[in-house]
Amino acid sequence: MMPRIIRGGLIQAKHEVHGSRPVEEHKKAAIDKHVAMIEQAASRGVQILCLQELFFGPYFCAEQNRKWYDAAEPVPDGPTTKLMQDLARKYKMVIIVPLYERAMTGVYYNTCAVLDADGTFLGKFRKIHIPHVDPGFWEKFYFKPGNLGYPVFDTAYARVGIFICYDRHFPEAARALGLAGAEITFNPSATVAGLSEYLWELEQPASAVANGFFVGAINRVGYEEPWNIGEFYGSSYFCNPRGQLLCKGSRDKDEVVVADLDLDQIREVRNIWQFFRDRRPETYESLVKLLP
Repeated sequence: MMPRIIRGGLIQAKHEVHGSRPVEEHKKAAIDKHVAMIEQAASRGVQILCLQELFFGPYFCAEQNRKWYDAAEPVPDGPTTKLMQDLARKYKMVIIVPLYERAMTGVYYNTCAVLDADGTFLGKFRKIHIPHVDPGFWEKFYFKPGNLGYPVFDTAYARVGIFICYDRHFPEAARALGLAGAEITFNPSATVAGLSEYLWELEQPASAVANGFFVGAINRVGYEEPWNIGEFYGSSYFCNPRGQLLCKGSRDKDEVVVADLDLDQIREVRNIWQFFRDRRPETYESLVKLLP
C-alpha cells in the first residue's frame, strides 16, 4: 500500500489597513494579499490549505461597530467563496476559507467554507463557542453561535475537521471531530500575546494526542490599528498525532507554513493508544448536564 503523505499549508498574515477605512477597502487589501499567498502555496505543492480566522479584514471584534456587518457575505453564494472556488480548481487544492457569513439580514456567523480540489463547495462549519471578553473580543456583538455541529469533510486528500479559535478550548469539540473520523483538524484563529500564548503549543498538541489526528493551528500576525488590543503572534504550526510540532511559523511575518503529513501515522498511533476503544461514554452523562 502506498504511503498517504499529503502536503498541508497554513497562511498567517498581517492586516495593515487602518480600522477607520471603509469595509470594502479592507476586504480588497486582504483578499489581494491572500490570493498572492495562495499562489505561493500552490508553487510549493500544497494540497490542503487553511487561511486565518476572518481572513478578509481586520479582527474587527476589537470594537462594537455596526459598520462591520457590511463585511458579511452569503456562503457559498458570495463573491469571496466564488473566487476561492476558482483558485481551488485552478491549483487542484483543498482550501478552507474562514470568513464572515450573512445567513440573512441580522443573522451572522463566524464561518469556514470548505472547498474541494475541483472547486466544489463541500459545506461549512460555523463557530460554536462565541467569546465575549473585555477588552477587545466582543464576538457576541457580531456572531450567532454555530448551529451545524461538528462536520467532517471528505476532501480529495484527507478527512478534514474544523474548529475556530475559541472552540479549541473545549475538548468536546475535538473529540467530536475525532469520533467522526477527522484525520486533520484546522483551527484558524485571531489571538494575542498575554492572553493565550501560554496555551498555544499546549492545548492543541494535547488534542492531537487525545484524538490521534493531525492539527493545523493558524494565527494572524502584528498589531492592528487603531485598537492595538495586543500582538497577534503568528507561530502557526502543524503537529502530528504524537503531539510533535512538524513546523512552526515566525512570530511577526507573513508566511505560508508548510509540512508533509504522513496520514499513516494515525493508524499507527491509534493502535498503540486505544483511547477510542477504552472510552466509557455511559459514565459521561454529567458532562452534558446544564449548570444551575
